[in-house]
Amino acid sequence: MRILIVEDDAETRAFVAQGLGQAGHQVATSLDGRDGLFQATGGEFEAIVVDRMLPGLDGLALVKALRAAGDTTPVLMLTAVGGIADRVEGLENGADDYLVKPFAFSELAARLNALARRPAPRNEPHQLKVADIVLDLDRRSVERGGQRVHLQPREFALLAELMRNPRRVMTRTMLLERVWDFDFDPKTNIVETHLSRLRSKLNAGFDEDAIETVRGAGYMIRGE
Repeated sequence: MRILIVEDDAETRAFVAQGLGQAGHQVATSLDGRDGLFQATGGEFEAIVVDRMLPGLDGLALVKALRAAGDTTPVLMLTAVGGIADRVEGLENGADDYLVKPFAFSELAARLNALARRPAPRNEPHQLKVADIVLDLDRRSVERGGQRVHLQPREFALLAELMRNPRRVMTRTMLLERVWDFDFDPKTNIVETHLSRLRSKLNAGFDEDAIETVRGAGYMIRGE
């Protein structure tokens, strides 16, 4: 794999780079968040290891910028900040995995290999259309009734998942797995919070709620 390491601690950066290099990977490094973002957007990497606390641009902001630009390269966040709330924040902002310092190199390598084994994004139409809602996956745009709806990246991903499954109830667990890539319940209301924001933006100026709450089951995008 071609892997980018964005880490300002010289000892950690050298340790990870040497280990990955010895394992047969091509490694590029950066010690600054802004330079890391610049390299990430132009390097065609297969995985990125990002420290959370970085000079210039912190790791969370780096990952958010990548996702906002439509970059889906797997990101492993490597950090000393390891509380459950911190893990949730990192994953919610676009990281694919989270490893807390101090760490064993064997675990880091195994996690990167697991990220590389994840299936590539499925082939699907460039546009999704349900009733009067049109979502353009290439342009990252949404319209309802011909009116532009401005969504944040996670709101866009949530709407896309609902629209891929029209008239099908999507449970909270399904949305956590498919939109946030959580394989655990973070015991927060992130699904409900994002759905509330999505609804507010999607329904502005319309009488009918585009998203139906199926009590005790989940959520469903309304069809024709």
